[in-house]
Amino acid sequence: MGGVSQSVAEHEGTVQRVPARPRRGPASIEVLALLLVFGLAARPALAALFGEPAAQAWIARFVAVMVQAIPFLTLGIVLSSAIAVFVPAGFFHRFLPGRTALAVPVAGVSGAILPGCECASVPVAGALVRHGVAPAAALTFMLASPAINPIVVVSTFAAFPDRPEMVWARFVASLCAAVAIGWLWVRLGKTEWLRLPSHRHHDGGRWPAFWSAVRHDFFHAGGYLVVGAAIAATLNTLIPETWLTFIADRPVLGVLALAMLAVLVSMCSEADAFVAASLTQFSPVSQLAFMVVGPFVDVKLVAMHAATFGRSFAARFAPAAFAVAFGAAAVTGAVLL
Repeated sequence: MGGVSQSVAEHEGTVQRVPARPRRGPASIEVLALLLVFGLAARPALAALFGEPAAQAWIARFVAVMVQAIPFLTLGIVLSSAIAVFVPAGFFHRFLPGRTALAVPVAGVSGAILPGCECASVPVAGALVRHGVAPAAALTFMLASPAINPIVVVSTFAAFPDRPEMVWARFVASLCAAVAIGWLWVRLGKTEWLRLPSHRHHDGGRWPAFWSAVRHDFFHAGGYLVVGAAIAATLNTLIPETWLTFIADRPVLGVLALAMLAVLVSMCSEADAFVAASLTQFSPVSQLAFMVVGPFVDVKLVAMHAATFGRSFAARFAPAAFAVAFGAAAVTGAVLL
C-alpha cells in the first residue's frame, strides 16, 4: 500500500507540475468572420441607417477629420520617435536657454520651423519632455508650431488675399497665446500632472527601438484620434446651421461662437483659414478667434493630449488653453483689425 500511495502521490505531483494551457483569445480571422456574419445579417438595417442624410453627413465629416489628421499624426510620431532615439538629450539643453522663463519664448519662435499641424506637434512635445526639456518650453512649442509655421502663414494669406492684416493678426495672437501659456505653466504647472508613456529599450540597436516607438505611439494616439474625430463629427452633425446666422448678428456672441465652433469642428490648422474666410456673416475678430483657438484646443486635441500626457493634464490644460487663446484673439483683433 505504501508503494501504491507513493506512486499515486508521485503521479499527482507529476500532474500538478504540468503547466496549464494558456487561455486563448479570439484570433484575428475569427474576429473578421464574426464581423462578416454580423454585416451580412444586419445588412438591411445598416443600408437603411447609412442611407439617411444625417448619417451620410456624419460619415463624411468623420472621414474628413481622419484624412486631414492621419498624415500629420504620422509625421509627428515619426519625428517624435526620431527625436527620442537618434537625437542626444544634451542637444536640447544646449539649444534652449537654461532659465525656463527665457526658454519659453525661444521655443515659441522655434515653432515656426516645423511645417506640421497640431496632430504632429503633440507627440513631438511628448518626446521633448522625455528628453528632459522643460514642460513649459515643450508645451509652448506644441502650441506655436501648428499656428505660425510657414504652411499656415501661406494658407492664411491665400484664404484672405485682400486682407493681409489677418495674417499678421493670426501670427501675433497665436505666438503671444503660446508664450503666455508657457509662462502660465512655469507659474502654476506641476510635473505630476504629466503622465508620459515610456519607450521600450531594445538591445538590437537604434532602428529597432525607432520602429518600436513608432508602432507604440501610433496605436496609442491613433485610438484617441478616432474617438475625437467621432465626437467632432457628431457635434458637427447636430448643430443647426441656422443658429450661426442668428448669433453672427451679435458681435460679442459671434466671437465666442466661432471660438466654440473651432473647438467642435476640429479642423486642421492648414485648412481652418479657408473655413473662417467662408463664414462671411461673422466679423473679422470672430474669424480670427476661430483660427487662433482651433490649433490650441479642440475635441480631437483633447483626446490626443490625454493619450500623450494623461487625462489629468488634459482636464486642466484644455480650459486654460481656450481662455488664453480666446483672450489673445479678442485683444489682437481689437488692435489690428
